Amino acid sequence: MKARAPEVAELLRSIATPTRLLLLCQIARGEPSVAELERDLGLRQPGLSQQLAELRRSRLVRTRRASRSIHYAIADARIHALLNALHAIYCSVEADPASPAGRLAPPTA
Repeated sequence: MKARAPEVAELLRSIATPTRLLLLCQIARGEPSVAELERDLGLRQPGLSQQLAELRRSRLVRTRRASRSIHYAIADARIHALLNALHAIYCSVEADPASPAGRLAPPTA
């Protein structure tokens, strides 16, 4: 792990903003176009373009042109695995500590 720590730290830095994390989660569901991302996340074009550019620079997403639209996809299966783990921890019903039915049992020793 020590040898890969800088790479992992850079990856985590790349997704450490709420906007980029939401973009990655939305992109992980399919191959949305820029217009779909703008509509679904309520982001304005200039800010959205800036965040997508950062995700491209970090090689977290790839693009595909279809006619006049640009579609985004997750570039690496490891990113999908990370997003799935984050979803399981923070977004699933079982992870909702406010819900009595959603409380996780404490880990057993």
